[in-house]
Amino acid sequence: MQNAAMAALGLNWRYLAFDVDPNRLREAIAGAATMGFVGLNLTVPHKLLALEMVDELDRSARDWGAVNTIRFEGEAKEIRSIGFNTDADAIVQSLEEDLGFVPKGKRILIVGAGGAGRVAALRLAAGGAAELFLVNRTQSKASEVSHEIQQRFPGVKTATDYPQGKVDLLLNATSLGLRADDALPVDTSKFPLANAAAVYDMIYRPAETPLLRAAKAAGCRTANGLGMLLHQGAKALELWSGQKPPITVMRDALVRNIYGTPV
Repeated sequence: MQNAAMAALGLNWRYLAFDVDPNRLREAIAGAATMGFVGLNLTVPHKLLALEMVDELDRSARDWGAVNTIRFEGEAKEIRSIGFNTDADAIVQSLEEDLGFVPKGKRILIVGAGGAGRVAALRLAAGGAAELFLVNRTQSKASEVSHEIQQRFPGVKTATDYPQGKVDLLLNATSLGLRADDALPVDTSKFPLANAAAVYDMIYRPAETPLLRAAKAAGCRTANGLGMLLHQGAKALELWSGQKPPITVMRDALVRNIYGTPV
């Protein structure tokens, strides 16, 4: 996605992947700055750790409490690292594009209250959701996110259990669905999938998780997390380059790379 976009923009850059031990993340960030990197993307578990390792946090990183993008600014010994979060806005952008869904006034069930679930819950609360139902394997983690929402967005109702009746959106922020034999992330005895108008799974590989397959059979509108992956990456490229990202080029490259199908 990024290399295809950089080529389309005529940038003499390369996007490379590195495995970094969390215990050496600080060294890796400093090393990238020293070697003249324009920036970095971070994935789990580095997003939370990096909050304490960059020179400055952009408002997006402060608001959502995670860093997935770093931009290096300055020259030589004056290089500074700025931490951003492009995940949160990518969630709502993908929901609107792929499902025609906007959070304002809606009832939403979020399964998973870890890093991704927390960011999603906060961003949907900021978008004016009426009610958020947070379900997590560890109840205390769901309660922590619920409390944070109540502190920051007191107009949003929260609960840490499955809702009664219908919801406008069910969002899976767990890893259940990465394997074909995974159980559903939702206890359908407590919440029948037909009670959700739309179902969004942050997982994008496979393209159709067991949850999405079951939701489609139940008559729900469905979408996977490809759009979120696309838009967080596009925003990161814009932050690094100052140029408008070629969305179509990036989407086509993603589909070819992830699904191995022509576009």
